[in-house]
Amino acid sequence: MSEVATTASLPLVESDEHRLIRESVSNIAKGFGHRYFAEVVAADGSPHELWQALAEHGFMGPAIATEYGGGGTGLTELAIVEEELSAAGMPLLKMLVSPAVVGAIVERHGDEEQKRRWLPGMASGSERFSLAVTEPDAGSNTHRITTRARRRGDGFVLTGTKTYSSGLEDSDWVLVLANSGEPGADERAKLSLFVVEVDHPGLTRFRIPTALRAPEHTFTVMFDEVEVGPDRLIGAEGEAMKTMFDGLNPERIMSAALCCGVGRYALEKASAYANERAVWGQPIGAHQGVSHPLAEAKVNLEAARLMMMKAAALHDARGPAGEAANMAKLLGADAGVRALDQSIQAHGGNGLAEEYGLADLYFIVRLQRIAPVSREMILNYVAQHSLGLPRSY
Repeated sequence: MSEVATTASLPLVESDEHRLIRESVSNIAKGFGHRYFAEVVAADGSPHELWQALAEHGFMGPAIATEYGGGGTGLTELAIVEEELSAAGMPLLKMLVSPAVVGAIVERHGDEEQKRRWLPGMASGSERFSLAVTEPDAGSNTHRITTRARRRGDGFVLTGTKTYSSGLEDSDWVLVLANSGEPGADERAKLSLFVVEVDHPGLTRFRIPTALRAPEHTFTVMFDEVEVGPDRLIGAEGEAMKTMFDGLNPERIMSAALCCGVGRYALEKASAYANERAVWGQPIGAHQGVSHPLAEAKVNLEAARLMMMKAAALHDARGPAGEAANMAKLLGADAGVRALDQSIQAHGGNGLAEEYGLADLYFIVRLQRIAPVSREMILNYVAQHSLGLPRSY
């Protein structure tokens, strides 16, 4: 966006533009459907055809400025794309990272050369990014990361290990968080962000087997004397914590969009099934033991969607979006898990049958209660920053 907004607006009635985006993405998604998604996962493949179809219609870069090939609208529109994909049974974790997290960080903190190098590829979908942030022994305490970025000439050398980095198998680049300070010189690490090619000499990855049924694979990534030039440093050296939050808020918002979309998908299937499946002479949806849990899941889902849209509006206005983004993430994950679980329950044994397309999505949504930030850390944030309670960690 070429102009910074000063106020956030959240209309209670969706605009014609947003309805058109929803309809367009939904039509593309219906041409593929959950069966396509499941077949890609079963084949250990990647949804290239879906990604390309979205890219051809400009749905990869709505949050990227027009001067860099994007749509110039905002994260709100990108969240709508993710929600509608997920509502069609095709949640794409890659969209949380590449056009959302990395796109926001590069656009807000990259220099002009970096923006022109990477943003057009993200906007067109021709280049994809992954993240390498989490470490085995650091967890949520980012200041304990041990991946080092040592000065060598005017560049840096990266050494260390990251874990639970997703989607490297079909990414071109990975954004790496490293400590560029001196070991032991300060309790708080001096964190910096670097862009590295996924096939850079010295970078190796090992797939982590998980229960997750998703087209994005999960890896441990090792950096062994990986040399990068000064042009690969995003933002100021040692200031990555400030830089990262312009990407972490979009990640939380997109996570909420994914969960809300899957929740909608699940409730639509449950409602259809509960109207068709008859026991004791009437549809099972006539029984309050079936209908009330689904109705409650719907209420919670709509509340989560409102908070998600509020957080996106605040981010696009460059306002204080941290509180709303965290709340949206927590509400979205909880509501999505509940909606999917109740849908499976309404289907009885059929809820676990692959032909009904529900159970294979469970761990994608359940993951969002853990990552990209855990439910407990969100509550810590709200307790401290929203309520003014003492810091607990």
